[in-house]
Parts: sequence; structure tokens; C-alpha cells
Amino acid sequence: MVDKVIATQATIELIGVLKQKYGPKLIFHQSGGCCDNSAANCYLEGEVMIGTADVKLGEIGGLPFYIGAQQYEYWKHTQLIIDVVEGGHGGTFSLEGPEGKAFLTRSRLFTEDETMALSLAGRL
Repeated sequence: MVDKVIATQATIELIGVLKQKYGPKLIFHQSGGCCDNSAANCYLEGEVMIGTADVKLGEIGGLPFYIGAQQYEYWKHTQLIIDVVEGGHGGTFSLEGPEGKAFLTRSRLFTEDETMALSLAGRL
């Protein structure tokens, strides 16, 4: 099975820190309103409204990962790779900011075989 969203080891480790600090009820959401659409944001469950237009791509570090419908249309042919960079900024609503880090979304195009598998499974 092809994952539509995956996380680097650095992301998994930071998720562990955030779970210890804030508890296990966290979610990720990526919308089109910030950072050239390259920032996945981590929130406490209930801090952001997940709507019917949001698409659940999967889970990373045991946490659900959603993306806005318009963003999904743009990114649906790519696998999102959630990474961590140093230098979180104070203006973020995402929970990792105070840790001096920021989540960053990288991507790669699905191969033809992966695209076919996703299509056959009704996931594209």
C-alpha cells in the first residue's frame, strides 16, 4: 500500500516530544493559507475545525493528518513527506514553535505504479 503522507525520523521524534508535553490528542492539518503551503501544523484536537472539505491523508506518528480540499487537489499526485527544520518562529499556531523547530512539507511525485495502485484502490 502506498502512503500519501509519511514522516522523517526527526518528525517522529518531535511528535514524541509534543505528545509528552501536550498529551496524545493531537492532529496535523495543512491548509493553503500559510508559508507557501509548505507548513504542516500540529494542533491540540479541537483547536482547529476539521470540515467536510478536508481530506484525511493518513497518519504520521500515530496522529491523523488532514489537508484542505483545495490543497489536496494541488498535491494529490505527490507523497507528502513531513520533515522538521530548525528555527521555529514565534508567529506560529503550531505546537512545535516553542521548541525552536518547524514542520516542513516536502513532496515527491508518485511513480506510475503507485499512481495506478492508488487509483485502483479509489484513493486518488
